Amino acid sequence: MSKTIVGVFENEDTLVDAIHKVKAKGIDIEEVYTPYPVFEVLDVVGKKSRIRTVAYFYGLFAALSLLAFLYYTSVISWPINYGGKPVNSFPSFIIITLVLTIFSVTVLSLFTFSVGAKLFPGQKAKIVDERATDDKFVLVVQSDKDYNNEVNAILKEAGALEIKEN
Repeated sequence: MSKTIVGVFENEDTLVDAIHKVKAKGIDIEEVYTPYPVFEVLDVVGKKSRIRTVAYFYGLFAALSLLAFLYYTSVISWPINYGGKPVNSFPSFIIITLVLTIFSVTVLSLFTFSVGAKLFPGQKAKIVDERATDDKFVLVVQSDKDYNNEVNAILKEAGALEIKEN
């Protein structure tokens, strides 16, 4: 038995209609591939990314760690008197903390995204349909022997050009 059912659509309107019909039947959508961003698809499919939350905590951890490091090196470990200025002057820490926090969040978020998407060096690309990056819209639905015929009928009724099982 196949793992997924793939429906190929000509335009975004028929794709969105198919997504509505599939979701109305309570069938889970695995993935949607489009040649350009279709924001209505993001709203309808309803999968939320947690990368923003993770990035926030990366930034919080990076900023606190950097401030603690700067305080330790400037005040505790090696205090140097710069012309009578106080050694624990917070404004002097702001710029380097901001820059390194942004850098840390960027690098760690990229790493987190790569691990989550399983994008490792040497990883073979999983191509569902080559036309998805050109001019077609692809809907991938989890396959189950109980509702395969129902999914095929829904996709055909919604206007799928091609329905195949992977």
